[in-house]
Amino acid sequence: MEQTISAVVLAAGEGKRMRSKKPKVLCEVLFKPMINWVVDALREADIQDICAVVGNGSQQVIDVLGDDVTTVLQKERLGTGHAVMQGRVFLSSRTNGHTLILCGDAPFIDADTIRRSLQAHVQSGDAVTVITAELSDPTGYGRIVKGSDGKIAAIVEQKDATPEQLLIKEVNSGAFWFKTGDLLEVLDSLKNDNAQGEYYLTDSVALLVEMGRGAGSFAAASDDVVLGANDRRSLYKLNQIARQRVIERMMDEGVEFVSCDGVVLSPDCQIGPDTKVLPGTIVKGRSVIGGGCIVGPNSLIDDSVIGDDSIINSTQMQNATVGSGVRMGPFVQLRPNSHIGDMAKVGNFVEVKNSTVGEKTSIAHLTYVGDSDVGDRVNFGCGCVTVNYDGSNKFRTTIESDSFIGCNTNLVAPVKVGQGAYTAAGSTITEDVPAGSLAIERGYQKNIEGWASKKLAARIKKQRTQKEEK
Repeated sequence: MEQTISAVVLAAGEGKRMRSKKPKVLCEVLFKPMINWVVDALREADIQDICAVVGNGSQQVIDVLGDDVTTVLQKERLGTGHAVMQGRVFLSSRTNGHTLILCGDAPFIDADTIRRSLQAHVQSGDAVTVITAELSDPTGYGRIVKGSDGKIAAIVEQKDATPEQLLIKEVNSGAFWFKTGDLLEVLDSLKNDNAQGEYYLTDSVALLVEMGRGAGSFAAASDDVVLGANDRRSLYKLNQIARQRVIERMMDEGVEFVSCDGVVLSPDCQIGPDTKVLPGTIVKGRSVIGGGCIVGPNSLIDDSVIGDDSIINSTQMQNATVGSGVRMGPFVQLRPNSHIGDMAKVGNFVEVKNSTVGEKTSIAHLTYVGDSDVGDRVNFGCGCVTVNYDGSNKFRTTIESDSFIGCNTNLVAPVKVGQGAYTAAGSTITEDVPAGSLAIERGYQKNIEGWASKKLAARIKKQRTQKEEK
């Protein structure tokens, strides 16, 4: 029978010291909940069979994890061993395999460590393999005490360690590979006869050692695997470590940084070689930026895609796509479901929302394009608006290719401007404009001679009077 490889993620911590309304595992490192770091590492290591033990605020965690992760509820927080007990039903159907128990608030566990530690665990034949790390300062961590055979004899917590044990540098990361059947065998034997009245998962290691089942260790290549967050200060430190790691990885992949001041990049984003990331740039989610671009300064790219050789200056975009060779900014906002075609130009103080803009189209400054379908090579003058909302419903505007929208044109949707048509500056267009036509909609201009001169003279006289009275 094929062995089942599964994982149980401990995610029931309240995080009171975070002073947050959400569970601790949902606190973010580089805009990504810590539990998603852990789950993504598991999936990258080809472990898809995952169970999360959730507690207070469980629905928030479930909403983030989605339907692909099994969840069980730990109603009372009675220790790590008790948390694993809540997954007994999940584990009982997988007794022929191996299960990784790990913490949902330790985001730096990585796929390579997971894969290699599993291989070592299976090859050893031990009932449990503890993922460990070597720390220059192990203060606060459980020490790994080994016997003459190199196997784990005990995991001793800081407060219980002897002076000799305190010198040990190898510590428990909080991640354990178990033969699933052996884990189930000792779970019910865990006791809570300690000062905290809790059931500790480390006691299961001691029980397996007593039974002669074998307890091995796997030393992670990076000591970051032990790092977690219990308060905002430690969460900040995790963000700083992760931020630097991502920037250095991007440098190795050919991305240029003139200065990293204010630059924050998601661990899941992709940036092509020869792209220059300028100060103040924030890239969130699974954004993809092509090669040869200039992004920034002071740009926010959120779950968006940008093609090659585009310049994105002081721009904010969310769930948008931008083609190649685009010139954009400064001070542009692309709202969700906006799509800008290749070689387009979007000037300063422009907002685009839920619209498709064709290739080589130019949108000048101070313009709003909302709920619109715009063709190729369209030119927008300054101050144009697609009027998409009547107070109750929203309507779309269609502008076909090669059209010219004059400055200060209002296009009151639903309306269509045909191919190659023009609208005169200052027009409010409420009816369709046929292809190749010029639409002019202006009120009749009347000039009243001398009116302004009289107004000016009256104002000057008033100012003089006020000055004399003072």
